Amino acid sequence: MASLFSLLLCSVMALVGSSLLRLSVADGKLVRTMDSDWSSWQDAHATFYGDKSGKDTMQGACGYGDLFKQGYGLQTAALSTALFKNGLTCGACYELKCVDDPNWKFCYRGVAPIQITATNFCPPNPAGGACNPPMKHFDLSMPMFLKMAPYKAGIVRVQYRRVTCAKQGGVKFEIKGNPNWILVLPYNVGGAGDVKNVRVLGSKGGGWIQMQRNWGQNWQTGVELVGQSLSFQVVTSDGAYRVFRNVVPANWQFGQTFDSNINF
Repeated sequence: MASLFSLLLCSVMALVGSSLLRLSVADGKLVRTMDSDWSSWQDAHATFYGDKSGKDTMQGACGYGDLFKQGYGLQTAALSTALFKNGLTCGACYELKCVDDPNWKFCYRGVAPIQITATNFCPPNPAGGACNPPMKHFDLSMPMFLKMAPYKAGIVRVQYRRVTCAKQGGVKFEIKGNPNWILVLPYNVGGAGDVKNVRVLGSKGGGWIQMQRNWGQNWQTGVELVGQSLSFQVVTSDGAYRVFRNVVPANWQFGQTFDSNINF
């Protein structure tokens, strides 16, 4: 055991500084993945939509609902096509800092970078626009934009990078559908934040069932699971995974949400 630990430690030391090393433990297994581009700042632009209340940022293309109740609040953004990646980055977290353009200087001085979660899609405009491919663009809630620049700026240049999602409480699972079709929304996901795979296990056996992405972060299966307690295996984009055992009791109903009390 000591030699194994020493080998792992040496590997970590060799990688620190050249890439971001992520370690997680799930069902007693150590999952290690390296994300080479998380620490590098990249160029983009940012605007805002809606008003200070944030009501226009609710719902959206990721499948989330009331962002206040679900823990995301106003710290959110709609991503352009280049960043949204057909919903694969829903739930991912980003750090943004305003960068003055020589001909467009509106950034507030001395403010800390903001952190947001991707919860929506900023669609391209046939007439042209900031969210059109291949542009990298963040359409923020108004309160988040106003942390970086004044209202009159309208659009600002930013630099961004992926960051770890720090969420309060456990991963939650919302269940919708009907007896022949189940739609599950995992949300409040920490770590990488964006889910790339979900499997479900019913208490009556039959093994793990692979779920399919329906849209955004909604995952579906046509297997009948009513009347069974449910467990989930969730894998995030960095390869980390957790097994949420018996998080849903056998008497669950459609429209309910269940808190796992654990997170990444």
